[in-house]
This record gives sequence, C-alpha cells and structure tokens, in this order.
Amino acid sequence: MLRRNDLALSLFVVGAAAAAGYALRSRSSRAREDRDRTTADVGARIVDRTEVPDGAMVVDAASRRLAEIPGARRAIVRAVRNDARDEWEHVTLTRDGAWSVVDAVRDSLPYYDGDADEMNGVFVRYGDRIIVLDAIGWARLERPVS
Repeated sequence: MLRRNDLALSLFVVGAAAAAGYALRSRSSRAREDRDRTTADVGARIVDRTEVPDGAMVVDAASRRLAEIPGARRAIVRAVRNDARDEWEHVTLTRDGAWSVVDAVRDSLPYYDGDADEMNGVFVRYGDRIIVLDAIGWARLERPVS
C-alpha cells in the first residue's frame, strides 16, 4: 500500500511540474506574440514653407531629441532623397516598445496638432527644406492564416 501512495505522489508531482511548465511556456509565448504585434510607423514628407502653420515651431534636423527617436532621421533622409512631396516616406518599426516611438514624437518634440485644414506633425528644417514628421502605432489583433 505504501508503494502505491509513493507512486501516486510521484506521478502527482511530475504531473504538476509538467502543467506548471506548460503554463509558463504558454504565457511567455503569448507575451512574445503580443510584443511582436506592436508596430509603429514613422513618416516624413517635404512641405512648402507656406504649409507650415503660424503656431508651429520648426525643429532643426540636428536636434538631439530628434536623433533619439528611432527611425525619425531615416524617414527624413528618405523624404529628402526621394523628394517626397505628395507621399510619405516611412520607416516601420516592429519591436518591443514600438508604440513608445509614437509617444516620443508627440511628447518630446514640438508636435503641432492642426485644425481640419492644417497639417499635423513635427516640422523639421533639413538644410533648405522643411519636412513634416509624424508617427502612428498599431497592434495586429489577429494572426495571419498560414
């Protein structure tokens, strides 16, 4: 009888450990998937000086705060290189904390939130050009079908 109890206890302990391992693995996989689904897009395009709203502050492209935002400088350089006036040049970031890039663009730089007929974004002086920079973030709510 004692051996049956020992065997039952051993099986219970092994089963409980397996269940705990499965639960931990499942949780970390879900956290990784959630993180991978977070994306930010930093976009830039050239605007005419007349399109800069009166109340908007223009930041120099050499700004330290601008340099600290992942993808911002790359988007600006792409906009200038491709003479992007009608369409946005963008850099897509898919990584842990990608949404913080959106917050950084809107909170650490002089972000202009324009009226219906004005442009939103951070206005940046790059040489003799004015670039408008903006960022959006999103999460993929569904996994693609394989």
